[in-house]
Amino acid sequence: MSWVVLVLSGVLESVWAAALTRSEGFTRLWPSVLFGVALAFSMAGLGWSLRTIPLGTGYAVWVGIGVVGTAAFGIVALHEPLTVARMLCLVAIVGGIVGLKLTSP
Repeated sequence: MSWVVLVLSGVLESVWAAALTRSEGFTRLWPSVLFGVALAFSMAGLGWSLRTIPLGTGYAVWVGIGVVGTAAFGIVALHEPLTVARMLCLVAIVGGIVGLKLTSP
C-alpha cells in the first residue's frame, strides 16, 4: 500500500506544479487553491509512505514521478518542445524509478 500512496503522491506533485504555473503568482484563486490542496496531500502521502519505504528510494521515486509528470504537462499543455534528447532523458528517469522500485527492500 505504501507504494500506491507514494505513486499517487508523485502524481499530486505534478498537479501542484502545474497549478503553480496556472496560478500566475497566486493571483488566480482556483489554481492557487488546487496548488495548496495538492501540495498538502502530496506531502502527507510522501510522509506516510516513508514509514515503510527507505528515505532515499521513496524521495527519489516521488521526485522522479513529479519530474516526468510535470515535463509531460509542459509538453502537452504548455507546448514546450519535445525533442529526442528530452524524451531520452525522461525515459532515463522512468528507468531509474523502476530500477529503484525493483531493488528496494
